Amino acid sequence: MHPVLRRATAPPAVLDLLAQARAGLEEAGRLETPNERYATAHLAALRTAAAVLAARGRPETSPRRRARIRSAWEVLPETAPELTEWSALFASGAARRARAEAGIQGAAGRRDADDLIRDVAMFLRIVERMLVLQPVLPQPRHDTGEPPGQPARGGLPDAG
Repeated sequence: MHPVLRRATAPPAVLDLLAQARAGLEEAGRLETPNERYATAHLAALRTAAAVLAARGRPETSPRRRARIRSAWEVLPETAPELTEWSALFASGAARRARAEAGIQGAAGRRDADDLIRDVAMFLRIVERMLVLQPVLPQPRHDTGEPPGQPARGGLPDAG
């Protein structure tokens, strides 16, 4: 049997970060200049990662690790190993985003921005499914006490 997906209630802060990421991604698609589009899309990816960290993250316990500031892209693979490749992809674009935000001419080209917007859209969909839709696994059968072959629950066959 296959698990059935159902909506789970994610904490409000997680849902808010996902909504902000979705709005940022939509805004990136409407902007004109590649630098603005790239920077805005990258920020949407960062908010998506923040949603994962808000849902799954745990405070650092080691004083040595707590003392050092780490980027979301560095922490994300520890919290959600299934997102390691995404983390590496977006970490590699952080310096470009900083240049684009600083207004450096040509920091991001049209193709760079288009590719990033597509990547962020996919990343956001994956994270939304991961955090908001959770599989419900079939429950094991409980012994009904009926002899084998007898219908359970008031004459209805057990579907379960």
